[in-house]
Amino acid sequence: MTERKAKVETPFMSSHISNVRPEFDQPLIDIVDYVLNYKIESPLAYETARYCLLDTLGCGLQALDFPACTKLLGPLVPGLTMHNGARVPGTGYELDPVQAAFNIGTIIRWLDFNDTWLAAEWGHPSDNLGGILAVADWLSRNDKRLTMRDVLTAMIKAHEIQGCLALENSFNKVGLDHVVLVKVASTAVVAQMLGLPREQILNAVSLAWVDGQSLRTYRHAPNAGSRKSWAAGDATSRAVRLALIAQTGEMGYPSVLSAKTWGFYDVSFKGQPFKFQRPYGSYVMENVLFKISFPAEFHSQTAVEAAMTLHAQLAAMGKTAADIKRVTIRTHEACIRIIDKQGPLNNPADRDHCIQYMVAVPLIFGRLTAEDYEDAVARDTTWGPRIDAVRARIVCVEDPQYTADYHDPEKRSIANALTVELSDGTVLPEVAVEYPIGHRLRRGDGIPLLLDKFRQNLERRLSPEAQQKILAASSEQAKLEAMPVDEYVGLYTV
Repeated sequence: MTERKAKVETPFMSSHISNVRPEFDQPLIDIVDYVLNYKIESPLAYETARYCLLDTLGCGLQALDFPACTKLLGPLVPGLTMHNGARVPGTGYELDPVQAAFNIGTIIRWLDFNDTWLAAEWGHPSDNLGGILAVADWLSRNDKRLTMRDVLTAMIKAHEIQGCLALENSFNKVGLDHVVLVKVASTAVVAQMLGLPREQILNAVSLAWVDGQSLRTYRHAPNAGSRKSWAAGDATSRAVRLALIAQTGEMGYPSVLSAKTWGFYDVSFKGQPFKFQRPYGSYVMENVLFKISFPAEFHSQTAVEAAMTLHAQLAAMGKTAADIKRVTIRTHEACIRIIDKQGPLNNPADRDHCIQYMVAVPLIFGRLTAEDYEDAVARDTTWGPRIDAVRARIVCVEDPQYTADYHDPEKRSIANALTVELSDGTVLPEVAVEYPIGHRLRRGDGIPLLLDKFRQNLERRLSPEAQQKILAASSEQAKLEAMPVDEYVGLYTV
């Protein structure tokens, strides 16, 4: 008989994990030292920030025309207000700074009409104005007087943090939404505005990375929906909340990015550390993209411009979009990944992230407005079938050179080229647009139109007297910069 040997259990061995608290991760240190110590010297950055401020506030005023947006606004608990709280432009709300940041951030982003930054990651740096303006107004109405130059400085720095993190790091490729960068950038600049010391700002920024981050699923088929219109408001308000938590002396988490197993890199970024193309300065604000002509996802802006040209050409030939057999869009990879979409479109958020829809409407009507995404147009028994018929004939193909130029830091083009084939066999010459009207290389053409857009948005919500006061206060750089924040924001109160 074979003798059985007793099974020997392997004793549990301690892993001897070090509990020595590390230094803060270098990306956090770089952000905080930039916010605290870097002096913005660029007149171009401040001038562009002024235009950005006006355009962003105008986008917020326009969004107030849409009940789907306004239903989300106001205090968290109905009827609650705050004495000397932060005001929400275009409304009579006076709220705590966290909820005010949500309100302002939501109206800014609702129509997808504010500025844009395109790189490895995409985003809208002016989303940060929600937290910046709410905190600046609240502080200015209480014990800390700030000027609009302080607001412009905070905008430049928030743009820079969000934009530089986006240059080489694709959060969308790991399924995360770009509003994580809004939260991080807003947290840093808001904490500085609150006067927090360096250690507390480091704690605050670490808390922003600790948060579970938003998934991009609300931006993509088959789940595209309206959360993408308030996600930035949520992020910038969360930033204000975290900065206020840090102000109490709440601890931070130094290796929130790099900690093995439990840090952001391992949990959410496939183990890869962040890459950086350039140090923080004022590059992003100077090169930011403005949406001027069309409330459309930015990767489609040049395609919509080309479609407007083709609409005019068709009309000159005595043709209409009904005569189109096929439209080919020669485009860049990011456009195909984000907004190349076929099949049913379920809501406005779905439609303004579909390049076929955004091209079909101008081909048919010679326009693209925020109202064109609404059910009243898309589901109209006459208009809707026409739009669906045309977009079914639109296909996208990638041009590798367009993709390369999109990532080239000297170009940063967002090119699209449209070729229309008619049912009779006629092929119209390709219409290519490399740079949208809001691009840095087209500032001369774009700024007058941007100011027209601002004036039109003022007319939507404010009295002629208020409009004149705002235009007088906003038209000169030095005059605006010297104005107290609470006085300027008060001009927008209704």
